This record gives sequence, C-alpha cells and structure tokens, in this order.
Amino acid sequence: MPRKLEKTEPNLAARLLGWYDRHRRVLPWRAPKGHFADPYRVWLSEIMLQQTTVQAVAGYYRKFLERWPNVAALAAASQDDVLAAWAGLGYYARARNLHAAAKIVANDMGGRFPLTAEELRALPGIGGYTAGAIAAIAYDERQAAMDANAERVIARLYAVETAMPKAKTELHIRGTALVPKRAGDFAQALMDLGSVVCTPKRPACPNCPWTDDCRARQRGIQERLPVKAAKAVRPLKRGAAFVVRDPNNAVLLVKRPDKGLLASMLEPPLGPWTKDFPSTAKALKQAPFLAKWAKRPGLVRHGFTHFELEIEVYLANVARRPKMPGQWVALAKLREVALPTVMRKIVEYALDGPPFQTSSARRR
Repeated sequence: MPRKLEKTEPNLAARLLGWYDRHRRVLPWRAPKGHFADPYRVWLSEIMLQQTTVQAVAGYYRKFLERWPNVAALAAASQDDVLAAWAGLGYYARARNLHAAAKIVANDMGGRFPLTAEELRALPGIGGYTAGAIAAIAYDERQAAMDANAERVIARLYAVETAMPKAKTELHIRGTALVPKRAGDFAQALMDLGSVVCTPKRPACPNCPWTDDCRARQRGIQERLPVKAAKAVRPLKRGAAFVVRDPNNAVLLVKRPDKGLLASMLEPPLGPWTKDFPSTAKALKQAPFLAKWAKRPGLVRHGFTHFELEIEVYLANVARRPKMPGQWVALAKLREVALPTVMRKIVEYALDGPPFQTSSARRR
C-alpha cells in the first residue's frame, strides 16, 4: 500500500492550467480552446497513441479521419482495410480492437460512446489509462490520465523513488488528488508538460510552472526519476523468409492466422521461427514451392515487445505465378495493404539489388 499522502498544495492545478492556456500544443485531435472534444476523435487518437509517439501518429490519424470520419463509417469498414490503413504503426492488436469497438458502439450503442471511464473499459482495447483519458478529455470526468509523460511529471514533483511499475499505484493516487474541475485540460496539460518541459533527459526546469514545488529538482535527482525496473533480456528467434517476384514486378503475400502475433496481416511466405537459422538445404525445404531460390547476403533484424527476430531472406524471380493461396501485390502498392513493418523490411531487403535469373516455379 502506498504511504499516506499529505495534503496537496491547492494552487498546483491552477498554475499548471495557466501554463497550459499559454503554451498548449496544437494537435490534430485536440479540440480548439473553448470547444467540446469529439469522443470519437479522442478515442481514435488515444488508441493510436498507446505505445506510440505523437510524431508517428499524426499522419495516420489524419488519414483515418479522412477515410472514416465517424464511428459508423469505421464500423462499416472491413478489418482488412483497417489493418491496411494501420500498417506501419505497430501493435496491430490495437487496430483489431479499434474496429471491434467501433462495431459495438455503432451497432449496439446507437453510435454513442459510453459516458464514463468505467463504462468505456468494457470496450475492446480500452484499459484503465485510455478510459481515464477519454472520460477526462471528452466529458471532463475527474479522472487522472496517467500516461508515461504524466507519470514522469508526478514522480518528479513528489520525488517518488519507488521503481516502476510498482510506483504506478502511488503515482495514480497523487495524480488523481490534483485533478481540478477542468479535468480534460488538466490531463492534456500534464501530457504537454511531460512532452516539452519535463522530458526524460535534460528537463527544462526553469520553464516549468511547478519548478519551485518539485521535490526531485530540489534534491537534484530529477533525471533519475521515475526509477525504471531492470529490463528483462528478450529471447532471440531466427528463421527464413521467401520473397517471390513475377515479371510484372509483383510479390506474393500470404495472410497470417486470425489469432496471435500480427494476426490477419500479410507477409511473404515464412519458415518457422526457432533458436537457430535453418541451413540452406533445410530452408529450401521450408520454401513454399520449388524455384531457383537465392539467399541474399546478411539478414533482417526486428524487435518485438517480447523477443528479437533475425530473418535470412531468399529471393526467387518466376516467369509464371505458382498456383498457391495468397495475393500478388505490385511493389508500388505495398503501402496500401496490411503489410507490417517487419514484413515490408523483409520484402524491401530481398529486392534491394539486381534481379536474379528467373525460373519456372514448380509445386512440391
């Protein structure tokens, strides 16, 4: 249990809101000052911003909104189209949950989002932080939206030296105690303060509205906080990928299973991922069909949340398309399909160089 909290200085929230009124960032999903936030836009942005930077999200957000301007439009879209629009943003379960939640809101709730954080948590893909952020920003519900930026600010303000993630409970309690009536503005103010002033390294303490109250700054330990738990070593997996190109400069892509990592996304044919690379002879037995496969020098590396991946890449150019499940996608169209970043890296790596001699593909 966190230790008993002392009484909060009442002007902290007022000073932060005064700073926010002067310095608030202009973001594509943020309602102009004095306007109510659209719950659909808040929800869409918060799902996209999970484990992703503002810079990476902005372009995707605009394209999503142009294509699906409201929850009914998103619910009517196909999952494949949503995944294709999401491709490159990562953490693809978010896109599947986004689409599932849109269907629930549009079809079961009359197109109206739940009005409280508790009710929002019932939707797929919405956890505690996201529910609190949506409820605060869209409805001014008194919720502490404790993202990584907010946690860093509060950890420094109160010099909380408990390591993460154990410190999260105390940080949430302390953050909640500060939330004023302008809950939405306060949530966004904390996010902005952590993003542009109270940064992980070299925070601009003289520009902070809480600089005189910050206990970490008083003790000179602001850059040490929040304390992070030691990172676990991620296992390494290895395998082979098989990129095949036809005379029309199209590549063969197959669909991944509907459950599990990168579910329902596209990929070039792959062998299994194991501890060691397969030998060339073994890799050729894993290939989807007989062809003149040529191994590209080097490998492709990619990091997932729980493991690292290294892939050796084989390329074949074929005169005729083999008869097998999958779709042939022109190279110019690769960014229009549901191709994850790692799979695009594999395809681009395979084709980075002069083409190999073509051969007629033969089924095994």
